[in-house]
Amino acid sequence: MRHDDWTLETLTTLACHLCSFAHACEGRSLQAGTPELAYATYARSCGIEKPARSGGIDSFLDFTYYVDDIIFDATKDKDATEFAKLMTSEFEMSMMGELTFFLGLQVKQSKDGIHLSQTKYAKELVKKFGLDGAKDFDTPMGTSNRGLGLNAEGQSVDEKQYRSMIGSLLYLTASKPDIAFSVGICARYQANPKEVHLKAVKRIIRYVKGTTAYGIWYPMGTSLDLIGYSDTNWAGSVDDRKSTSGACFYIGHCLVAWHSKKQNCIALSTAEAEYIAAGSCSTQFVRK
Repeated sequence: MRHDDWTLETLTTLACHLCSFAHACEGRSLQAGTPELAYATYARSCGIEKPARSGGIDSFLDFTYYVDDIIFDATKDKDATEFAKLMTSEFEMSMMGELTFFLGLQVKQSKDGIHLSQTKYAKELVKKFGLDGAKDFDTPMGTSNRGLGLNAEGQSVDEKQYRSMIGSLLYLTASKPDIAFSVGICARYQANPKEVHLKAVKRIIRYVKGTTAYGIWYPMGTSLDLIGYSDTNWAGSVDDRKSTSGACFYIGHCLVAWHSKKQNCIALSTAEAEYIAAGSCSTQFVRK
């Protein structure tokens, strides 16, 4: 499909959601001075009364906010300008221009697409834990993690530092799904980490050191095909022999969601583990 077709379909779907949101605002008491109230006012001023159920639209505006930061986009410059005027009239705020950085995420926009990364955060993470001079690793974890486990031998390490490493890496998975599985495994041993666990976490950080520029690319002109992939490492946990399911979801060529999670039951065969992973993947399809 051409990019124009993709844009039109996406905008139609999101417009229904936003109109419904405007209706929800009308149905409950709104606190004065909130972005929801400002948006509801804006929606009424634009004549939005009910969601469009069919046909196309030629104008669309969306926004999201976190504490005192607001990100918004529109299909027309006129709508963006009017929305900015409304928000600045309701609140004390200033326009920062095109989005380039938000909550540790770096955003690079071009005519070919959008690239999301956490390069600055990743470099600071490596430096924070004193591994900026260490050698890089090509992979975040080895092919076997048999040495990791609750009963691993060796001296215990500082739990506070270990948890700090895990927390920092978990935030990094927002743009680096390639470390989600490895970080998930190491996160299981935060109660009493040993040297072997710390070594595994440091390897992940050394992998991050060599891949700080990696991120997620959203190209223009993609299709609306929803595609999901699932896999599992059968009996990968050395503690309880449970498997870990992994899945990723694409809209066209755009990665939109992913997860890595230990299964709740013990699979007696690779086929059963794969079936559970596929079922979990299908559930995510329905939810999203």
